[in-house]
Amino acid sequence: MRSPLTGIATLVAVLVLAIVAYSSVFTVQQTEQALVLRFGEMVDVATEPGLHFKAPFIDTVVSIDKRILDLENPSQEVIASDQKRLVVDAFARYRIKNALRFYQSVGSIQTANAQLGSLLNAALRRVLGEVTFIQVVRDERESLMGKIRDQLDHEADGYGIQVVDVRIRRADLPDANSQAVYERMKTERQREAAEFRALGDQKGQEIRSKADRDATVIVAEANSQAEQIRGAGDAERNRLFAEAYGKDPDFFTFYRSMSAYEAGLKGGDTRYLLRPDSPFFRYFTDPQGKGEGKGDAKAAAEPAPAPAAKP
Repeated sequence: MRSPLTGIATLVAVLVLAIVAYSSVFTVQQTEQALVLRFGEMVDVATEPGLHFKAPFIDTVVSIDKRILDLENPSQEVIASDQKRLVVDAFARYRIKNALRFYQSVGSIQTANAQLGSLLNAALRRVLGEVTFIQVVRDERESLMGKIRDQLDHEADGYGIQVVDVRIRRADLPDANSQAVYERMKTERQREAAEFRALGDQKGQEIRSKADRDATVIVAEANSQAEQIRGAGDAERNRLFAEAYGKDPDFFTFYRSMSAYEAGLKGGDTRYLLRPDSPFFRYFTDPQGKGEGKGDAKAAAEPAPAPAAKP
């Protein structure tokens, strides 16, 4: 019969073996790298993901992120070479390339971010202080970011850090200066707009003056041509009248009288004030137009008199 102490001892031994086995292994994630330290001295670096072994109880494991990390830097005020103040908002991306050096120099991500922030500010002031405002904002921004990255990477190498990229998110004048520049630009644009309007008004006035002058010339020429045509028409009319009168004076006198009756006697207005001996209506009493009256055929051929005022 087995003794109860034997079972207890076996259970304790199994428990101890389990604890030793658990203390002898550790897991490395895909996003991590691990330092194995023995009494503060590194004995191994685990960079591959999976299960790894260490000496139980005496070795400690320090996990360090191996992904690309972001460094957000507060906005800094930098003075460019043309003495213009710039508010620069920049950030950096880095990764830990030497885990042991990183652990020995800074120890944690928070400490590394603080140290890199100071180095980034110094690099920004050095590089941007050598160029003008226009070069930072427009002309050489890409190359300047490359210079800042190279300087920061060189200084961060002592911490086991590799700087992957540095970007200037925004580089602008301070708010007060920006407002002054905006007002100056606004004034300049308003002045240019006023000049364009003045030139437009001048050009418009020139076009209107030329149009008025051309219209006056065209109207004058049209009136002159109309007068010439009207004069030619009147001459032709007089010629025809003279020719008709020469062929048959009686018919011409009759025709002129009928025309005068048609023009003078209109519907609703047939009243005339004439002298009793007027030859105007002689064809009313005599179809031959030889009625009594002091007027002769020549008087009958004259145009009808204007209507008198109505009583």
